[in-house]
Amino acid sequence: MTIMSVLALLIRFELDPDNIQFVTYLAVLLDNLPWMLIIKEACLFVFGIYRSLWRYAGSDELLKIFVGCVIGNMGFLTYMAMTQQSLPRSFYIICTFLDIILVGGIRFAYRYIREYRYPGYFTIPGSKHTGLSLLGSDREYTRVLLVGAGNAGNTVVKEIRNAEAGDRRVVALIDDDKAKIGRTAYGIKVVGNRDYIPQAVEKYDIDEIVVAIPSASKKTISEILEICHQTKCKVKIMPSLMDLIDNKITVKALRDVEIEDLLGRDQVEVDLKSITGYISGHVVMVTGGGGSIGSELVRQVANYGPRRIVVVDVYENSTFELGQEMRRRFPDTDIELLIASVRDRALMEEIFVKYKPHVVFHAAAHKHVPLMEDAAKEALYNNCLGTEICMELSEKYMAEKFVLISTDKAVNPTSVMGATKRICEMLMQARAEGAKRRGSSTEFCAVRFGNVLGSNGSVIPIFRRQIAAGGPVTVTHKDITRYFMTIPEAVQLVIQAGAMANGGEIFILDMGEPVKIMDLAEKMIRLSGLEVGKDIDIQVTGLRPGEKLYEELLLSEEGIQQTQHGKIFVGHPIECSEGFERLQQRGLEQSLDGLLDKGDEEVRAFIKEIVPNYTGG
Repeated sequence: MTIMSVLALLIRFELDPDNIQFVTYLAVLLDNLPWMLIIKEACLFVFGIYRSLWRYAGSDELLKIFVGCVIGNMGFLTYMAMTQQSLPRSFYIICTFLDIILVGGIRFAYRYIREYRYPGYFTIPGSKHTGLSLLGSDREYTRVLLVGAGNAGNTVVKEIRNAEAGDRRVVALIDDDKAKIGRTAYGIKVVGNRDYIPQAVEKYDIDEIVVAIPSASKKTISEILEICHQTKCKVKIMPSLMDLIDNKITVKALRDVEIEDLLGRDQVEVDLKSITGYISGHVVMVTGGGGSIGSELVRQVANYGPRRIVVVDVYENSTFELGQEMRRRFPDTDIELLIASVRDRALMEEIFVKYKPHVVFHAAAHKHVPLMEDAAKEALYNNCLGTEICMELSEKYMAEKFVLISTDKAVNPTSVMGATKRICEMLMQARAEGAKRRGSSTEFCAVRFGNVLGSNGSVIPIFRRQIAAGGPVTVTHKDITRYFMTIPEAVQLVIQAGAMANGGEIFILDMGEPVKIMDLAEKMIRLSGLEVGKDIDIQVTGLRPGEKLYEELLLSEEGIQQTQHGKIFVGHPIECSEGFERLQQRGLEQSLDGLLDKGDEEVRAFIKEIVPNYTGG
């Protein structure tokens, strides 16, 4: 700063060192130099200039330098006035600008030299894996095409440039904003919109594509990823804004593309006020709590402040693991883990007597279609009798709400499993009608949805294991389709539907468009960096017993009515079959006991009597 002060004084006198006034003022400046340095350095220290890292110097840093230098020179001017000494007024202005250039210039020069010392900033068109840096070095690196020239893209570019390894370089940008195309952002050219991605990959010899548009909808991201996967480049994605709310966006946040990204489903929104109203401060029971849906129900219910969560499941391993997770993540939430079968009336009654749940989410069920084709009586006992017992006890011990987890396979069922879940829905509606007649305060409802991604036994984990084993990936039919949801969003809608229940409704979740399983298999193979037919084969094995080609969410007689939540609909109740009426008169448990010594054909005939549109067997 001493040199800058002398230079400022010299500039004031038109760079004439022999000027008598310059010599006079120089003597005054030198006499007060120690005080000037103390005042200016103190101001820079107060504004944190010496505590910042030079490699991250940015606009905030520049503002601090500007304010610090201005106040430092004003402080020196005040000192000179108080000691009745003077220097030319223009000296202070010139000195301020020179100080900013000195202090800021050193930091920003360091930053830019450091960023551009790695190869690739100055790229040779048409060259492969090489580029010239500011210092002239030449080495291999990964060429990145960045999709998204917004704030997140800016962060990705900075992080890549600051990376110690320096083995990646963004060489081109993609953005759908027409105003940005052809211009440069962060020193890199925006070469086109999403449709230009394949051409950009070819022209710029791209190795990796990074999609950095965290604010975009899932549908938009899905469309972009579909284009990206035509290129055979490795693709990474920036998580959504919801995922990044508590974390700073960095290159470390980039992740591999997952199958959920390709389905194009937007984030589900819930009415937190209505949810907390019936869960907060209450005892919530989740049957089948160790399963995929049940365990996610437990996790999400814990976010809404229940007094206690009672987890009931017959399988000890998954229940134990859930308990360990919950005690780690929610140490202040009271979690009770109980090993019990929902078919055991006496044991379940002990549980209801002890805990008196306000809300019951009934997720316990046998759900595997092919297995239940060979275990029809077991499916009837576990799914139907288990549901009836839990509903009966919920009403007896005055639970406020009972929410049955159902499935799209209950609609025009072709499988034993689907038919038993349809019987469960009918039992629920009959119970709800009876509860209203009896003046019961318990509200019963069911929530029906399709497949959930990643649940135990679902197609996604099966495909992953098959791909890891080298194939083949097996698909039962080339035209088979299914509805899909992520487990968290399905559970959020289940909890939301529970808040809407008045008694007897079958809530139907908006599952979006059905997905062809063949397309799903191809996408998963591409996500693994492999090619269909070259690295992994897809084998069509034929439909399994009880399996549908197309799933449905609604019976034709039910109709549909939209609720206040855009993704939740309610089906109108329909009249039960004569067979179901006879079942009600005989009693479910007694009717099932009468099947113990019956053969498979008689059991299926029993199901057909209750569910006339069942076409299995």
